[in-house]
Amino acid sequence: MSDSPRVLPGFSLSLGYTIFYLSALVLIPLAALVLKTTQISLGEFWRIITDPIVVASYKLTFSASFLAAAINAIFGLIVAWTLVRYDFPGRRFLDALIDFPFALPTAVAGLTYASLYLKDGWIGGLGPNIVAGVNGVAGWLGAGPALAPDTLDWLTFPYTGQTAGIVLVLVFVSLPFVVRTVQPVLQEWDPEYETAARSLGADKLTIFRRVIFPELLPAWTSGFATAFARSIGEYGSVIFIASNIPGKSQIAPLQIVTKLDDFQYAAAASIGVVLLAISLLLLLAINGVETFARRHERAA
Repeated sequence: MSDSPRVLPGFSLSLGYTIFYLSALVLIPLAALVLKTTQISLGEFWRIITDPIVVASYKLTFSASFLAAAINAIFGLIVAWTLVRYDFPGRRFLDALIDFPFALPTAVAGLTYASLYLKDGWIGGLGPNIVAGVNGVAGWLGAGPALAPDTLDWLTFPYTGQTAGIVLVLVFVSLPFVVRTVQPVLQEWDPEYETAARSLGADKLTIFRRVIFPELLPAWTSGFATAFARSIGEYGSVIFIASNIPGKSQIAPLQIVTKLDDFQYAAAASIGVVLLAISLLLLLAINGVETFARRHERAA
């Protein structure tokens, strides 16, 4: 009998509750999703998931999600490093602000970004507004139009049929995952290892690359994976800033909602199964890289 106190019930009861809990919330719903696709033939299933519009939505969803996760992997690490390593006025406020995307409804985030960055928004409309203002003054002076309408198009936020706006909102909703995954590891990190490496003649870049980052790599990879997975399923914020043109700027979750609105439940389930399968494969691959990194670290 173990001398350590057991706050929770014994192993059998705890394991049984864990399996029941995960089955009720995860396994059974996922099995039901897969079972829903059996209502159609294999040929019909293949036709739905290989439809050019649906395939285009897959490409946009995964490419934008990967890009957003990669951006957060870089800048989220910088944010976590700053919050842990430096003490400055407002640090606690910034630390609390990181969790804001968790509390804010994603539809509100989409509306906010759309009001800022679309062509008629405060920032997105900056170029056309400047052109209109300059031409207005030139017309008042009797000089005629001074600037062509497309002179400052580079100031207009590129959202129609492109991924820039989608990536922007996905960066917003997935930022906390990287920061909150890396931050605890940095807080537990002992700076004496850096001092020892510096005493041996290592420069700052070498210390970070050979001493600090290997310790951060598993958590950093997990943060990237969770940010990527979160971005794949995002819907509420994206539909407000994307132009939602079929085959160009429609994400896969919007394809699912469109099928549901048309009462094509099996078709919606088919697209969902593809998203589920690809997400699981990617997460398994990322977890495999994380496991390899940990084994390499222990061997070293």
